[in-house]
Amino acid sequence: MLKQLAKSIREYKKSSLATPILVSGEVVLECIIPFIIANLVNEIKAGCSIGTIAYYGIILVVMAALSLTFGALAGSACATASCGFARNLRKDMFYRIQTYSFENIDKFSTSSLVTRLTTDVTNVQNAYMMIIRTAIRCPLMLLFAFIMAFVMGGKMAVIFLLVVPVLGFGLFWVIRKTMPLFKRVFKKYDALNNSVQENIQGMRVVKSYVREDFEKKKFGAAAQDVCADFTRAERILALNNPLMQFCIYAVMVFVLSFGSYTVITSQGLQLDVGQMSALLTYSFQILSSLMMVSMVFVMITMASESAKRIVEVLQEESALHNPKAPVTDVVDGSIDFDNVSFQYSKGAERMALSGINLHIHSGETIGIIGGTGSSKSSLIQLISRLYDATEGTVRVGGVDVREYDLEVLRNQVAVVLQKNVLFSGTIKENLRWGDQNATDEQLVEACKLAQADDFIRQFPKGYDTYIEQGGTNVSGGQKQRLCIARALLKKPKILILDDSTSAVDTRTDALIRKAFREYIPETTKLIIAQRTASVQDADRIIVMDGGAVSAVGTHEELLQTSPIYREVYTSQNKAGDDNEQE
Repeated sequence: MLKQLAKSIREYKKSSLATPILVSGEVVLECIIPFIIANLVNEIKAGCSIGTIAYYGIILVVMAALSLTFGALAGSACATASCGFARNLRKDMFYRIQTYSFENIDKFSTSSLVTRLTTDVTNVQNAYMMIIRTAIRCPLMLLFAFIMAFVMGGKMAVIFLLVVPVLGFGLFWVIRKTMPLFKRVFKKYDALNNSVQENIQGMRVVKSYVREDFEKKKFGAAAQDVCADFTRAERILALNNPLMQFCIYAVMVFVLSFGSYTVITSQGLQLDVGQMSALLTYSFQILSSLMMVSMVFVMITMASESAKRIVEVLQEESALHNPKAPVTDVVDGSIDFDNVSFQYSKGAERMALSGINLHIHSGETIGIIGGTGSSKSSLIQLISRLYDATEGTVRVGGVDVREYDLEVLRNQVAVVLQKNVLFSGTIKENLRWGDQNATDEQLVEACKLAQADDFIRQFPKGYDTYIEQGGTNVSGGQKQRLCIARALLKKPKILILDDSTSAVDTRTDALIRKAFREYIPETTKLIIAQRTASVQDADRIIVMDGGAVSAVGTHEELLQTSPIYREVYTSQNKAGDDNEQE
């Protein structure tokens, strides 16, 4: 885990190494200063001259200035290293997520990935900051302060050896009790973020069904669950501070009382005033360092679970890989399914697709129809290799899709998915996802084919109209047409429309299909639809049922041979037939 995280340090190695070096200089100077002050006190007691006091004063000022300089530089280097490390960590996670296949993405919820990229990275960043600075400073301070305390106080320094085990035991108990709570709370963070994300995305549905109170209660329950676990953890962590304070004051009382007694009874022979003042300073440094060590351990305890969750994302290997010698040219848009079966995960109870045998010629228009859950979308996702077939072979252009370079294949297979997504930016910027080098004329041509040009020109800014996140400022039908235009700009050999005209009227749907026939005749077109009107003029229609191909044929043939197709067609056209009879 640590090796994986360390890979994200990269260009910040220098500042990460400079921080402990600078901190070491700061600690050494802070430990020497009390020793100088003790000597100064003894000199003053012995009746030294002003020159001696000035000499010591100059030394103390220089050392304090150097200590301050080292501390400031250490703080700056630490901030640079920790913030840079967090930036690289987020970047590495985001880049890794971009390589995931749909199968990998299915393992992580969206809310979980957001939590890992934000809250978890922040926890690891804070822990890293403490590790390279505080976790170095505290042990060094303990070591040097212990040495100087024994030099100055002799046997009296034994009190520190008695206190350390007490603090160590308390710290161990705190960590042991809080670790399970932190493990549990981050999973609940995912649930909390999921509630927020789901509510915001479905805000229109929430308001239309007047379910605001229900959503508030659901969010409140999730927030209270997180709060309860954090409260339990914080209550345990809160015990750490009183324990530290008790030890500090116990040592202070011992040093003051026993030290004063020793100074008076030995008349300064065993312990002088300067030595006792230095011992008090060192005792404070030692116990403060122990307190900081406990804070470091607490922070690391919190961050360790976050680190595991981050490493899970970084080490997740894509289920899809390019072959060693990938094919880099898609000859045509022909598609073949040879005895293909598919399941979404190894633990799935049944196959989503089973025994699929299809042969589609390049340039054909194929309609795909079937009831909900008939695996229409699962079928087309295998063509662009969003998933790999569990059994059998899928070929495009006569070549197994697993032999293609992924980028080459997907550039030649344009998919307009069932859930249309537009990104924040202008219409032009969204369209150029299909071809970043497309000219304005090409954008207009693609939009005319997708029947989008007319409504775009009605906007005051036309093609420069800004699209809000998720395309919330355009209608469902407009969004679908923009997504179709975006796909057309790829100039693909295969165009797949996954129920992508469901939100447009039948006239616009017919015009889009007519444009496809006339302007991209060589492109293989697969149209998944719920309406038989959207596919009845296709070269062939595939009827899906229960993850298998039930029938294949033209509209007329299926009306005669397929009960499923005939039932769908009859139910959708019954109203029209009844009106004609009247």
